[in-house]
Amino acid sequence: MAPIEMLRTGDHPDLSRRDFLAASSFLAVGIGLAGSAALGQDAAPARRAPIKIGQIGTGNQHAYKMSTLRKLPELFEVVGLAGDHPGAPGKMPGNACYKGLNWMSQEDLLAIPGLQAVAIETEERICIPPALRSIRAGKHIHLDKPCGESLPALRTLLDEAKARQLTVQVGYMYRNNPAVQFCIKAVKEGLIGRVVDLDASMGRYDGQGYRNLIKQYKGGIQYILACHLIDLMVTIMGAPERVTPYQRCTRGDGVLDNGLAVFEFDGGRLATVRTSITEAQGFVNRRFKVMGDKGTIIIDPLESRGNMSGGVVKLFLEEARDGYKKGGQTIDMPPPKDRYEDQWREFAAVVNGEMLNPYTYAHDYLVHKCHLQACGMPIDV
Repeated sequence: MAPIEMLRTGDHPDLSRRDFLAASSFLAVGIGLAGSAALGQDAAPARRAPIKIGQIGTGNQHAYKMSTLRKLPELFEVVGLAGDHPGAPGKMPGNACYKGLNWMSQEDLLAIPGLQAVAIETEERICIPPALRSIRAGKHIHLDKPCGESLPALRTLLDEAKARQLTVQVGYMYRNNPAVQFCIKAVKEGLIGRVVDLDASMGRYDGQGYRNLIKQYKGGIQYILACHLIDLMVTIMGAPERVTPYQRCTRGDGVLDNGLAVFEFDGGRLATVRTSITEAQGFVNRRFKVMGDKGTIIIDPLESRGNMSGGVVKLFLEEARDGYKKGGQTIDMPPPKDRYEDQWREFAAVVNGEMLNPYTYAHDYLVHKCHLQACGMPIDV
């Protein structure tokens, strides 16, 4: 099958260092609201009714982002919550973020009059069927990661969403991280020259309960964590020519708890992505390093305060450039904030037609292809 065609992208206006720090971090990868340039200085945007949105599933490890969604009533009206599986939803989960919501079947949720969007937060392996049903019902979707175990199934979803001109936002939380946005923008503007290497690591340290969960996944911990880093890698480096996975079990219990994937690109470029659930203090040691022939950017840690969006950025340059000095320096970042807020704000802006989706259907397809390859999983079933 031919690759999914690229969706048109918005303009990427250059931003100065001062402009970047002053801008709202939800302007993902430097893409501003499409309608803002058309407004006069004294004009105010028309107030829109909140987007009617529901959520299918509570089994995803990030499903608690419902709490952030409910903090944005000016953007979203949450109209219902459905179970992970079709039919009767069973008992409603007791998480406080769901308190007071209407609990219903997936079928009843999709039939709510005026429903515009659905957040797909099912357990990670079963997300595509409800997502596809939502698309076929004419709803925009936020699809939490990773995008299932079948690349052809995701292909069908993306093709149908594109044909219906519906938004698909994949829940890669680091896209809206200001530190990551600085890195991507710097690379695209050539601040560190030609990127030749990338090394990223995303770990945890967990007990037997989490190991039992990860044992259920064909791709081990790589399946749950590596997708976030691969999304950023593809944004920065494009499509690899070859992917070599290394999946290991360190404790003899069959859990693939230690993963490494090596990505080879044209021109001798390389990238490595590492995941582990055996790394002491792994959560706070998540790192992202991009090396160019004129400089290096290191984000360490990726999130500087728990799971708050915003990391610590260090820039190393061979020569002074664009207001940055030769040598090493730490780059000022906006204060840390809720990890998911800017993601939801971006989703609302795309659904409302105020900005173009910064990530195309083709990008999300390529990311998931690389992700399954990095997990040692097939891409043809």
